Amino acid sequence: MTVIPAVQTHALGKRYGSRWALRDCSLAIASGSVTALVGPNGAGKTTLLHLLIGLSEPSAGEVRVLGWSPREQPQVVLPRVGFVAQEHPLYRGFSLAEMLNVGRKLNAHWDEGLARERLARLDIPLGQKVHRLSSGQQAQVALTLALAKRPELLVLDEPVAALDPLARREFLQSLMEAVAEGGLTVLLSSHIVSELERVCDHLVILAAGGVRLAGSIEQILASHRLLVGPRVDPDGVAREHQKHAVIQESHTERQTTLLVRLNGAGVDVRWRSDDVGLEEVVLAYLGQQSMRRTEPERDLTEVAS
Repeated sequence: MTVIPAVQTHALGKRYGSRWALRDCSLAIASGSVTALVGPNGAGKTTLLHLLIGLSEPSAGEVRVLGWSPREQPQVVLPRVGFVAQEHPLYRGFSLAEMLNVGRKLNAHWDEGLARERLARLDIPLGQKVHRLSSGQQAQVALTLALAKRPELLVLDEPVAALDPLARREFLQSLMEAVAEGGLTVLLSSHIVSELERVCDHLVILAAGGVRLAGSIEQILASHRLLVGPRVDPDGVAREHQKHAVIQESHTERQTTLLVRLNGAGVDVRWRSDDVGLEEVVLAYLGQQSMRRTEPERDLTEVAS
């Protein structure tokens, strides 16, 4: 039986005037996964998320969410998708009880019990006005409203960017609890790579409006190594290590250090091979001087396995 990915795009692009904010973006996100979307400012992350939830129309290519087009079949897609934006847009003059009332009227599958239980557990009273809540509490309210829709896909655009470390940890803990209940696919955009590794099992790196790397975090870490060996002239690195894709390199008088993506071949015995952390991998891809698209290996791109 064919399993439909929660998100699938093919050659997806969005252009504003002469500038492409997103171009030739092809990826698949498996149902039930928790995927981190990482990239520098201007990489196209928010553009991609807006295309997924139907807030923007593609200039090229196609996008399917839960098997449907969010622009052509919004009545099918939108009730099944929850969205939390970076600014946590809430009606500031409303009480939380009034916010729940709005959610109940707008969402056919609204779970009032879940919403009230979450807010009670977070010690956020229903009579409190939104504008009197802290940033962390507003983020939790926004997450509660999204989860109470009982979505199949939850899309979060930098939801913890403005939060202090404690509020950020509490938000991510709440997210992990929601995922643990099962049946939820999450796509989370964030700059905070160190914390994403705790909650996500897949990664997509966007840069220069396109996908640089995509796959399960386990596969990505297994296929990247830090090699330390004798000094190699920068012009000779590509020749000596043509078996592997060199993502980042640095040189001293005595040694050369390379972060490489392995292609299945062995590593030269002259080189020490060390494990590499997720943050190192992400920063290496984002720090590449050339923004030419690096084609990932096949097993890394198949997020929908």
